Amino acid sequence: MPDKKLPEKSSAKTVAAFLQKAAGTLPARTGTAGKNRGRLIFALDATASREVSWDRASHLQAEMFQSTTQLGSLDIQLCYYRGFGEFHPTPWLADSRQLLREMTAVHCLAGHTQIGKLLQHALRETRKQKVNAVVFIGDCVEENIDNLGQLAGQLGLLGVPLFLFHEGHDPSAAQAFRHLAELSGGAYCPFDANSAQQLRDLLAAVAVFAVGGHSALTDFHRRHGSTLLKLTRR
Repeated sequence: MPDKKLPEKSSAKTVAAFLQKAAGTLPARTGTAGKNRGRLIFALDATASREVSWDRASHLQAEMFQSTTQLGSLDIQLCYYRGFGEFHPTPWLADSRQLLREMTAVHCLAGHTQIGKLLQHALRETRKQKVNAVVFIGDCVEENIDNLGQLAGQLGLLGVPLFLFHEGHDPSAAQAFRHLAELSGGAYCPFDANSAQQLRDLLAAVAVFAVGGHSALTDFHRRHGSTLLKLTRR
């Protein structure tokens, strides 16, 4: 892949493209409002480099539940990796307070990325019961991108898009995350400490998508577009 540098901060154009891409990843649902149930894996890098931003992510996730209350139910499974080979998935959770308790109990530890374990886990989960989307927040990739690409492609074939949120400015990680998003039929978006509000809104949009499909996402974007597009400029 060619070496392309990222903009230092998220842009309105980036988020508009992210939402447009997200809207096309799954067909619209036909269930009655309040009857749908989505399943979303919310995965985070909990290695030492992300310690400062972990608490912020712990509170942003509540918006994912709140934004879907009128559409149906959302089950979220928290997954994180840290330290020496530690990969932890929680049970499936239907309450933001449960998820917050799980996240606040975690302490970041130095270690290498384990994105491959996450993708393998997502494949196992969706083969047992359909997973509508995987959200991942991370800042680097220290694994073989070809191996990760094979796993992302398998998720794409099963209709499980990866929504990858890239914290920081590592250009090699940006290339890898873009590649994985494309192979899975998902979307990529950079963010930094100045765009926490936008990350919250985007997580909410992905949650709406997981429960209601692209028609619900289109409606969410129409109602919240002014907020979603009001991002920190470069």
